[in-house]
This record gives sequence, structure tokens and C-alpha cells, in this order.
Amino acid sequence: MKTIITQPDLKKSSVSPDSGPNRENDQGCCNDQVVQNIPAQAADSADKEIPCCGKPSYPASSPFEKPGYQLWHFVKDFMDTPIGPVPMVRVNPTWQDRTGTFITRIGIGRDHYKVAPGLYAVGRPDPDDPVLVTANYKLTFDALRKELSGINAWILVLDTRGINVWCAAGKGTFATDELVKRIALTQLDQVVHHRELILPQLGATGVSAVKAKKATGFKVIWGPVQARDLKAFLDNGRQAEKRMRQVTFSLPERLVLIPVELYHLPKPTIWILAGIFLLSGIGSSIFSISMSWSRGLMAAGAYLTGIIAGTVAAPALLPWIPGKAFAIKGAIIGVAAAIGLLIGLAGSWGGLEALALILFTTAISSYLAMNFTGSTPFTSPTGVEKEMRKAIPLQAVAVLLAAVAWMVTPFT
Repeated sequence: MKTIITQPDLKKSSVSPDSGPNRENDQGCCNDQVVQNIPAQAADSADKEIPCCGKPSYPASSPFEKPGYQLWHFVKDFMDTPIGPVPMVRVNPTWQDRTGTFITRIGIGRDHYKVAPGLYAVGRPDPDDPVLVTANYKLTFDALRKELSGINAWILVLDTRGINVWCAAGKGTFATDELVKRIALTQLDQVVHHRELILPQLGATGVSAVKAKKATGFKVIWGPVQARDLKAFLDNGRQAEKRMRQVTFSLPERLVLIPVELYHLPKPTIWILAGIFLLSGIGSSIFSISMSWSRGLMAAGAYLTGIIAGTVAAPALLPWIPGKAFAIKGAIIGVAAAIGLLIGLAGSWGGLEALALILFTTAISSYLAMNFTGSTPFTSPTGVEKEMRKAIPLQAVAVLLAAVAWMVTPFT
């Protein structure tokens, strides 16, 4: 067998063997490396079959990637359809999905956590498989696809501006016009033979089934409230049981909202604490640093107590707190928390100070608890507006009275 030994012609090279591209690269190989023991008949293709050095190359880039665009990690492949390639998505969440969910749950980047609207495939659907409609908020999209293991289906994602189905229906983005537009843009009538769409029940306030059918020819079928019931819904001939139509607000569903509420607090808290310590130092000697510190810590404790009462205790104990309005529930739990705070301070407060601490804690708790009205099935948009118009002025008055009582105390 013949051995081929190749070397660059250093005399013809304008680059010295000790510099530039002829030096060893970061993979540990040299351009002037001697290649030995290559059969003569393979010499012409040696550079194609045998890598210069290091590990073999990674898989080639997807032909569906374009400059300036990157495929989502949940897209595992593409399938050919009459309208062209449609992305096939994974049903099992990856670490990227879990990380994104965690970051979004604590309120970071939640307004931009969305997927592109359009048509997706789960499994390998054919023209007779169901079409499931959802929002392009990534958490909503993930909640749907992870429940579709073993199911072949099409997912039609509407452009809801990165908002979940329920809120988007109220805002008018998960709506009839968007549904009609998306069906036309995806040419859905060329992908499936049937004329049926399965929409989440929580989107019913935004979509008119009659108008959608008239405009597109597709019949709207209202699916269950929860994506986890989709398998049973499909197996049951697309008929929902009574429990599938009921909206729940269980303890886990309430507690998962807490991080988002807490995420918005640091910025206003800086200004509130600055005001607290400033007011706490005002007295007969104009301003006292020692009073600012000692009384300021008490007031800051009241503020922290109000936050815990309104954002943690109120949603956790929601069914057992008297009252219907969230502002009232927050006020009740705030009073209880304030009394607990006063007991913990062991009488280091006067009468007016105690009143100020109770009013302040109650107002903070009531206001923060009221924020949950947009996340519960117990209220309507008009009900929320009505409650806010009544509660916010009262909360503002309570804070004002608390500030006056707190400032007056050193002079009495």
C-alpha cells in the first residue's frame, strides 16, 4: 500500500511556519500537520473524509433557520403540508422551558414571553386530526403542549400580544377578528379536511362562534377550562363533563401568583421607606436621627407586615376571610396582622402610634390584596373597576391619617 505524505510548500507561502494561520489553532491541530497512512486511492478526498483534527463537526444548521432568526428549542422538526413546512413541537418541557417559566413567574420579562403566532404540529397529525386554538403567551402555549403527549393535533396560535387566553379575551386580542385573520394567513382550510376548531372555554368572552363560522366556515367547539382535561375531552367525543366547565382558584393556583406581586414592590418600597424614616425623625427638636431610626424601624415593620398580609396571607386564606371584595378581605387580614405586630413590639408604642401602625398596615394589605382581582374567577372587569373606585380613596385616606398620627405623636 502506498503512503502519501503531504506538506505545505513553505517557500511559496508568504506566511512563516511559526506565525499566523500555520500555527496551532484552538482545537489543537495545525494547517501544516503531516497526514500519514492515507491510502493512495483516498488521497483526493482525504480532506473531506478525515477531519483536520479534534472532534467531528456538529450537525449542520437547520435549513429552516434564517439570518437574524433562531428556532425555538421546543421545535424538534418540520413536516411537509400543502402550505409548506409546519414546525413540530415537543410535548415534554426542557430545562429552558422550566427556567423560562420560573423567571416569568417571578415577573421578569413576562410582557415579552411569547411565541410566534401561526400553525404548529404535535405528533404527526394528518388532515383529519383536531385543531386546537390558543394564545401566543409562552406559558399558555407550554401548558397546552405538555398535555398533548400521545396525541396528534394541530395548534393554531393567535396573536394575543403575549397575553394569556382569559385576559386576552377581555382585552379583545383573543377575538373573532384575530381568529378569522389567522385562519386565512395559515391557509388552514388547505391543511385539514374538517371544518372544526377547538377553543379554550376561557376565550368565549372574546370570540363569537356564529361570526367565526360565517366568516371562515369553521365551527367553534368550546373545549375544557383546563388543558389537562383535553385528552378526556377528545376521547369523550369532544363532549365536556360538568367538572371540565368549572373554573377553580385552588391554593396552588393562588400561591403561584404571589411572586409576580412581590416583583413589582422593590422600586416603590425604596421611596416609601425613605419617607417613613424621614417622617419618623420629625419632632420637637425639628429632626432626630435616633427617633428616625427607632420609630422608623417600627413603621417599616408595619409596612413589611402589610406586604406579607396582602400578598401572601390574603390569597392563601382567601376562602376563609369574610367578605366578598378583595379590598375588604385584605383590610381584615391587615388589621389582624397589625395587632400581631403591636403585640410583638411589646408596648414600645403609644396610643397614636398604635393607631398609625394599624391604619398603615391595613391600607397596604387592602391595596395589595385588591391586585388579585385581575387573577380570580370571582370578579368581572366591571366589578373590579367598581371595587377600585370605592377602595382606593379609602386606602389613601387611611395612609394620610396614619402619617398625621405618626407625625403628631412626638409633640404630644
